[in-house]
Amino acid sequence: MQPYVLVLSDEQSECLLNYLRDHRWHKDQVPYSLYAYHTPGVKVVVYHNQKLVVQGKDVEDFVLHTLETEITHKPLYGYDRVNHPEWFEAHAGLDESGKGDLFGPLVAATVIADGTAVDFWLSKGLKESKAIKSDERLFKMEALVREPKGVVIETAYANMERYNELYAKFGNLNQLLAWMHARALDTALQKSTVQKGLLDQFVKAHLVQKFLKRSDFTLQQRVRAEEDPVVAAASIIARATYVRKLRDLSKEAGINLPKGCGIDAQKALTTLGDTVGRDQLKRYAKMHFKTINEVLKS
Repeated sequence: MQPYVLVLSDEQSECLLNYLRDHRWHKDQVPYSLYAYHTPGVKVVVYHNQKLVVQGKDVEDFVLHTLETEITHKPLYGYDRVNHPEWFEAHAGLDESGKGDLFGPLVAATVIADGTAVDFWLSKGLKESKAIKSDERLFKMEALVREPKGVVIETAYANMERYNELYAKFGNLNQLLAWMHARALDTALQKSTVQKGLLDQFVKAHLVQKFLKRSDFTLQQRVRAEEDPVVAAASIIARATYVRKLRDLSKEAGINLPKGCGIDAQKALTTLGDTVGRDQLKRYAKMHFKTINEVLKS
């Protein structure tokens, strides 16, 4: 029986803990856990991020007759294929990373997978990259994405000087992003001939298909597309690739280049301009950001 994984709310976690205590489950000591208990057929572990992992031969019975009836009050177990049959059909998922980060590349990622891979990912608690708080956890999830056989993964990105040249050519970030998505998707489709894909809606117009070589491919766009596990997998690949490239760029710059575009990024930009010269900022930063003009004027 595969482990069952679910992220609980604080209230649900407290309710579960009280249930386990009241029903005299045996307490365990598990590293990094908030609490852990077991009976002869089930082991329950809740971690500090409220991630619940249920293991043992009686997982299904516990989830259906205790967890969902007494704690969460939501029938979720085994219903993914009923509620979301499209998740389990072979298709492409697309996502990107770096769009809102001052330093480092814009990365477009395509993942193509079928129901076997989705079943595996769901059993391991796959979640989209924005829900992952640490780089270490991100890289672990990336390894899980790559584990199932037959999964196709492709990325598209450019070094920062090339990125800035491309932005000047396209004159619009969404146009550039659509072109990069089309590059990654076209390459992936050379390895797997699926007929459809899903992308988070970043513009109303179907810009990606304008750049796509395959005319018989249907690309859907919708808000919160990352609820689809294949799109979530693409978001993890895109973010992990971005983080690695940003680390490489930091080594080249000789200073830590932070994610985002907040105060830390602005301070790093000023330091970098003083260190390498403002004419060299194009090697590290997205030159169309308003922050760039503010630093150059100062």
